[in-house]
Amino acid sequence: MLPSSNGLNVLLLVAVVLCALSVVTSQHKARKLYIELQKQKERAQQMEVEWGQLQLEQSTWAALTRVEKIAVQRLQMQFPKSGQIQFIRVEPDGHINKQP
Repeated sequence: MLPSSNGLNVLLLVAVVLCALSVVTSQHKARKLYIELQKQKERAQQMEVEWGQLQLEQSTWAALTRVEKIAVQRLQMQFPKSGQIQFIRVEPDGHINKQP
């Protein structure tokens, strides 16, 4: 073999080893990113479930019958009688018109 051919073989061997290490490194990074992606998808699903539970809880707390019951029992509130109701109309020009 020629001396220049031997140097070329060493250079090609180094290039192949560097390429192999680069492939291994990129595969390792890709696997780490995939694992992180899966964790984030799982977290997103957990947050979706929690959001649904919070919406259900909010609708339960804001139910009209519950609010009315608390208003009557705890706050001693009652519906106004017909004589206690007044309608106020605001005209486009800003004038207030009260109606009994």
